Amino acid sequence: MSLNFPLLKKLSETPGAPGFEDKISELIISEITPLVDSISIDNMGNIHAFKKGKTNKKVMLAAHMDEIGFIVTHIDDNGFLKFAPLGGFDPKTLTAQRVIVHGKEDIVGVMGSKPIHVMTPEEREKKVKLTDYFIDLGRSKEEVENLVEIGTPITRQRELIEMGECVNGKSLDNRISVYVLIETLKLLQKKEIPFDTYAVFTTQEEVGLRGAQVATIQIQPDIAFAIDTTIAFDLPGSTSSDYVTKLGKGPAIKIMDASVVTNPRLVAFMKQTADAADIPWQPEILQAGGTDTAMLQKMVAGGAIAGAVSIPTRHLHQVIESSHKKDVEYAVQLLTSIVEKIDSFSVRL
Repeated sequence: MSLNFPLLKKLSETPGAPGFEDKISELIISEITPLVDSISIDNMGNIHAFKKGKTNKKVMLAAHMDEIGFIVTHIDDNGFLKFAPLGGFDPKTLTAQRVIVHGKEDIVGVMGSKPIHVMTPEEREKKVKLTDYFIDLGRSKEEVENLVEIGTPITRQRELIEMGECVNGKSLDNRISVYVLIETLKLLQKKEIPFDTYAVFTTQEEVGLRGAQVATIQIQPDIAFAIDTTIAFDLPGSTSSDYVTKLGKGPAIKIMDASVVTNPRLVAFMKQTADAADIPWQPEILQAGGTDTAMLQKMVAGGAIAGAVSIPTRHLHQVIESSHKKDVEYAVQLLTSIVEKIDSFSVRL
């Protein structure tokens, strides 16, 4: 198999800030409708795609579809916008970026801040803050207020490109995993699978794993897997102990992050499944941050057996995120193999 770049490009560039996932949801539904037995949407906006298995034991696969973004908090007398973040940002990454303000129509704006030419020496040395930025729409206050209101969502503008052996652009966290889950459903479409399988595209992960919490409570899976990105700090200035993962070495099997310790017997099963299919993989131990995995594990009476497939990604939460094409392709193969062989998992349900 090879990477379907046109599909990934659409997924990356379609907006969907936390709580405002309508457009990306519509795109996902159009892609998966022919692939599954039924689709439903819950009150949080999570997409539940169901595929019947041979038994009614339940497997849940979760990939969040929201992307980090912003929300308008103020329009000043000159038509400039102030904003609050939806998700985690390193303020310095906002310099010189274009954004899209999703008002009555989509408007392109730029992130602005005080020019260096008029900064004091002390201002030049201080650490930049989110509050130092504003959004310039190139319009008067009257024009802006005709199109934008307090509470309007904002996303970042950046095209997805192929860059060597990688793809590079915005929101690969987590559209790369949305892509993996869609492609897995394609491979499973005409196959008989052991357990009832719920592929869930979750909302509001970037602001607190909220969609996954609701979806897991509703489904009550026996076994659950999150699909998300993880850090690849294989860059200048790092050491091998800093990497977490490396690009091009295969998808990662999560052992732990700051919010979860995954089921060790499930981890062993995932490793064995990868080895049997000649799929390269990496162990993931992430000491800060977390993913939907924690909610998949905790929001079930008695707890679910939870694990995660992670896609190594450089430059996370920037508009230049990079993932290796082969890691993505192998992640699809690994997730497909896991679903097909889940009945051989040794923990009694």
